[in-house]
Amino acid sequence: MSDFLKNIITKPESKTLEFKRDSASPTLLMKTLVAFANTAGGRLVIGVGDDRQIVGLKAPLDEEERLRSLIADSIAPHLIPNIELITLHDTTLLIVEVFVSALRPHCLKAEGHEQGVYVRIGTSNHQADPAMIAEIGRSAEGISFDEMPIPELSKDDLDLVAVQKFFAADWRVDEQALVTIKLLTSYQRRLVPTKGAILLFGKERALHFSDAWVQCGRFTGTDKAVIFDHLDIHDHLPQAVESIMQFFSKHAGPGASLPTTILREAAINALMHADYSRRGAPIRIAFFDDRIEIENPGILLAGMTLDTMRQGSSRIRNHVIARVFRELDLSRRWGSGISFIFNEADALGLPEPQIMEIGLRIRVTVYLAAPILVYEGQAQEKQLVAQVENEHEAQEVFLINTDIEAQDKYLKEAQHEIRVKGEVNTHILAACLLAPMSSAEIAAALGHKQLSGNLRKALPKLRDSGLIEYTIPESPNSRLQQYRLTEKGKVVYFATNTPGYDVAAQVKKGIVSQYGAQVELSFEAQDDLFGKAQVYSRILEACSVVPLSSAEIAAALGHKQLSGNLRKVLPQLRNAGLIQYTIEEKPNSRLQRYRLTSKGRALLTAKQRSDKG
Repeated sequence: MSDFLKNIITKPESKTLEFKRDSASPTLLMKTLVAFANTAGGRLVIGVGDDRQIVGLKAPLDEEERLRSLIADSIAPHLIPNIELITLHDTTLLIVEVFVSALRPHCLKAEGHEQGVYVRIGTSNHQADPAMIAEIGRSAEGISFDEMPIPELSKDDLDLVAVQKFFAADWRVDEQALVTIKLLTSYQRRLVPTKGAILLFGKERALHFSDAWVQCGRFTGTDKAVIFDHLDIHDHLPQAVESIMQFFSKHAGPGASLPTTILREAAINALMHADYSRRGAPIRIAFFDDRIEIENPGILLAGMTLDTMRQGSSRIRNHVIARVFRELDLSRRWGSGISFIFNEADALGLPEPQIMEIGLRIRVTVYLAAPILVYEGQAQEKQLVAQVENEHEAQEVFLINTDIEAQDKYLKEAQHEIRVKGEVNTHILAACLLAPMSSAEIAAALGHKQLSGNLRKALPKLRDSGLIEYTIPESPNSRLQQYRLTEKGKVVYFATNTPGYDVAAQVKKGIVSQYGAQVELSFEAQDDLFGKAQVYSRILEACSVVPLSSAEIAAALGHKQLSGNLRKVLPQLRNAGLIQYTIEEKPNSRLQRYRLTSKGRALLTAKQRSDKG
């Protein structure tokens, strides 16, 4: 067996190699050739079984002629591969070698351009969707998706403050500079932002690229069965690098050994090479106990394989993003990032990283030197819970209201006034308890020589409160007029003189004194706060699993729509540091969600423990 043939036969099937026993299924053969031409090239070997046994062809010349006709009749644009017959010990194989085509995307004529385009992912052929077909065409023409203009937008749609912040202080943000780094491009004699500019620094990126964000998850154990924490990153792409690294640090815990240089390079690589033309496919980061997976949407660019990537070969998918990252000194290893990841892992004694094509995504898996368990990351949270419980912070925060202290002070002052002036009222009630009395008789009963000014004020208030009443209500000024206790007045009198029965209890039962109406309002306000506390608790519980929009929170609370009360409560919880926006820089974004802070989670845990206790 020749070295050439031996080298092919001993290799497993891959992105660039496939074996077929015969040509009995011509459609499958054509799909493979189309996929090779659209992706990274490859060899199709006919005459080898699945078990790698060489079976050969019975009529190799006829098979060759038939195959050439099939290719000419079935594939568009016309594809011209190298077809070679190799004979070994009277056994002949047919080898079809296809190179990455400059005329791509190729398709099966019978299925048409929209349905008949295929790409090679791993060892399989996959039908390309419209976004993939467009990407294949752009790559063939040397056009970068992020260099394309967005005609309907202008320079005003860029966050120029952020641009200036990221670049050096002496770098002047003017039109010429923005054109130089391709954030602006000429379109019909005017300057408009490129897609890369909006992806990097767009004020409303989510409106134009709804899936250009990073989804981070910390999972318990080594699979995705249980998620411990979740973070959605909608930062400008340069800032997203730091946000991702902060997420890693948060869940590594103090003293944990993380390969930060490798993770940083993998995160930058994902942000730079993601296929942002795809929908429903954000960048995803999964932190497990034993590894971290970073995956971005998009297959390898034409001509690239996993092996060539490891060897340092690279092609830039997003020219604008790559240029800006390089200018910001985020990407120092242009073209060698993947090889650096492998070399650095080897230098640190880590298991070899893994790169895979998973569907229409690229996943880089970085293995940790030692497992990092979730409970290590929970330590700080547990400590915070204990602090909340010890300081009774739970009750204080659940009564979130900027006026609570003022209400407390007012309530105490009102109660004090009742107790002081209530002594006079009690004497009046006591005097009228046994029999009706005139105002002069009440004054005498209280030891006054005549009706004082205080008594003249107290009597109408007691009457207005429903504690005493006229004996001749139809003639208020009658000289025979007297005052007698009402049933409510009797209850107040006995309650006031019963040990352990304080003013608050009287008011709570609806018993009113001369200041009862005001104090009752105060108690109602306090009751309202406790009612709101239950709403706060339910909101925190709703947001404890995944971030929710305001509408989703309303639905979780059983409301058909966002009520006025909920519109007030959400800012109160946010100002108290219990929940926070997922998109801090864009409070009014239609993609805005609310998620629990560490303080909110600790508080919820404390309350749940209290309820169980």
